[in-house]
Amino acid sequence: MTKSLEYYLTLPYTIEIFPDIDEGGYVARVRELPGCMTQADTWETLETMINDAKRAWLESALQHADPIPEPERLPVMP
Repeated sequence: MTKSLEYYLTLPYTIEIFPDIDEGGYVARVRELPGCMTQADTWETLETMINDAKRAWLESALQHADPIPEPERLPVMP
C-alpha cells in the first residue's frame, strides 16, 4: 500500500530547534528526515519554514520512491 503525502504530513515528526550562533535567528530540523532542515531570522517565521521544508522533503521522497521514515511512537503512560 502506498502512503500519501497527506498521510505523512499528519504524523508527529520531531522538530528540533537551535539558535543559529553564526548567522543569528534559528535553525530547525526534522529529526527523522535526514537533511530536512531550514533557517529563519525570527521565531515567528520558523514554523512556516520547517513545515515547507518537511513538505518538500516528503514530496521529493515520494516522487523518487525513496524510503520515508516514520516517527517513533512513544509509549503511552497508563
